[in-house]
Amino acid sequence: MQIYVCVKHVPDTAANIKVVGENGYNDSTCKFIASPYDEYAIEAAVQLVEKEGGEVVVVTVGPEAAVGTLRGAMAMGVHRGILVKVEGQFLDSGITSQALKAAIEKDGKPDLIFTGKGSVDTEGFQTQYRLAAAMNLPVINEVMRLTVGGGKAVAEREIGAGSREVLEAPTPCILGATKGLNEPRYPKFPDIMKAKKKEIKQFTLADLGIDAAGAGTELLKLEAVPERSGARILEGATRDRVAELIRILKEEEKVL
Repeated sequence: MQIYVCVKHVPDTAANIKVVGENGYNDSTCKFIASPYDEYAIEAAVQLVEKEGGEVVVVTVGPEAAVGTLRGAMAMGVHRGILVKVEGQFLDSGITSQALKAAIEKDGKPDLIFTGKGSVDTEGFQTQYRLAAAMNLPVINEVMRLTVGGGKAVAEREIGAGSREVLEAPTPCILGATKGLNEPRYPKFPDIMKAKKKEIKQFTLADLGIDAAGAGTELLKLEAVPERSGARILEGATRDRVAELIRILKEEEKVL
């Protein structure tokens, strides 16, 4: 079984992000990781190959520093990696999906492709759908339970308000993993050391015949979330507190 896992190189969710200029941020002091939902995808792929046999290949589109993210995935049991090197902090999901498609097809023929349900930085939630459209494959996102066999994948997914649905798709297909699918393993030191010797292929967009000038979206402005003032405790009778709360929401916060 040949399984590809698409991951994204993102700032740690605990990182202190400082906006620089109109549409960038200071990434020199940030710790970068694989997007947390991608870890469920990695674990699912590794478990399948451990059971059925085959190879897991992790693929990312990002800067040279994303090699570290690939090494982290390989320490979890992934066999090798592919990096499509790009410049810049933000990349259009259309270009990203084209790059992932080209890199996967240049490398081999997938039986399954895993992604996380979405990245925790831009939260566009578009790449897996665009990749599926580009490769003409079915896609199921937010997968919490999964069974693969007999040429099909049966997935249980969240649909909101605590409800779930079960979908079936022929393989190959694209599956977006989410929390609850598994418990990602914590790499041990010997696995980390072995990962340093595993193969990582590197391509540029030009190597794959992709023109980034054709991007459909452009980030014009990035703003830090403004710090909120301290909480206010309203005093007095219940009627007076309600009246004061309504006044604050209307006159000061302007949300009513």
